[in-house]
Amino acid sequence: MQLTIYRGSKEVGGNCIEVQSGTTRIILDVGMPLFDEQGQAHDGFSLGRMTSAELKANGIIPKVPGLFSGDSSPDAILLSHAHLDHVGLLRHTTPSIPVYASKGTSKMMLAGSVYANQQELPRDRSREIKPKQAVVIGDMVVTAFPVDHSIHGCLAFLIEADGKRILYTGDLRLHGRRQGEHTQIIQKFNGIKLDAIIVEGTHFGFDNGSEATEGELEAEIIEQVKAAPSLVLASFSPQNIDRLRSFIRAAREAGRTFVADAYTAFVLHLISFDAKLNNPLKTRSGRVYFPDSLKEKINQRGTNRANEISRDTEITMPEIMESPEKYVMVFRPSMLGDFNGRIPSKTLCLYSTWHGYSQRPYWQEVKKSLNEVQGKVIHVHTSGHALSSDLVKFTRAINAKTIIPIHSFEPEAFKDHFDNVTISTDGQTIQI
Repeated sequence: MQLTIYRGSKEVGGNCIEVQSGTTRIILDVGMPLFDEQGQAHDGFSLGRMTSAELKANGIIPKVPGLFSGDSSPDAILLSHAHLDHVGLLRHTTPSIPVYASKGTSKMMLAGSVYANQQELPRDRSREIKPKQAVVIGDMVVTAFPVDHSIHGCLAFLIEADGKRILYTGDLRLHGRRQGEHTQIIQKFNGIKLDAIIVEGTHFGFDNGSEATEGELEAEIIEQVKAAPSLVLASFSPQNIDRLRSFIRAAREAGRTFVADAYTAFVLHLISFDAKLNNPLKTRSGRVYFPDSLKEKINQRGTNRANEISRDTEITMPEIMESPEKYVMVFRPSMLGDFNGRIPSKTLCLYSTWHGYSQRPYWQEVKKSLNEVQGKVIHVHTSGHALSSDLVKFTRAINAKTIIPIHSFEPEAFKDHFDNVTISTDGQTIQI
């Protein structure tokens, strides 16, 4: 068995890995890169609008034989989760290749396609892969394991062939709500020698930032909401179910009404069947606001139907403005104009995502508008990636023969903790 990291060996994001055994080839993730060669963040919206030819000309399409064009296509694509740095190039791949993903990933991609100009998982290519159920692909056996990350439906993959075993972690963390999931993986391989682990290393090279657990962060959010004198704006990805849960609980604890936008309401609808989350829209303790920007594209395929699911809980901006202290409202910068320059005095915005986005011009405009009404933005966040100390603990517990870092700007840092590290370069084939 051999593997090739086509992208991600020395950068965060853009994962694309090939594993080959005999006549079978599988691809692990087909991500859009997050950063350019100078380490500057890409404009993901612009990349998402490029054609395959434009992406290829800009060096965005990795040179994987048969994956994006040509003959001899891989036998399957496995998606660890629905973040764009793992699925963003799927629309450009050869249409005949089947795509394996969890039900949760399929749902998050559907929501992203309806409301965020992303791609859904094509039904004719989709193959559901269920946790802990082995799937045979050619001469390989693949088993998925749920992992905790900042989006619904994440998986790690065990690939077995030629008497060898490789574990691909995808993105994971140990400080979230579902801490038992990584423990189950460790227990699964207790006494079983893996030949290799392809392990994410985001926080080798990135500051850990807040080291709060998801539970500790929730307590902070509740405290902030309770103390806020006016409207609370909640800015986070609705696909981050743990964070969504925290804001719903904070609204309830503070005696406020949780106001979802249409995107968040659709995510709540999709996950209500398979996630233990109290959906306030079902009990009418929550409302849905339909932003002006959404109304402008109401005829987008699927959007109108998705909106109708929650139309009976709609709340208007005049209702919110009448008593702003009663609400916790999901917010994104594109909604700033909906206030028509009349943001309630002392509005608090709880910004709960990667700090890098807050430096972009549209967020600077939000901050300026809030400052003008004695409001403020507070960063309340914890990472969806394992802290560096947790990465060491998890990797040591797995005890694989070879450790292959990915999704890291400093893969060499693993050598400070382990002697059996293989550092790859993009396009290099490693024999397992």
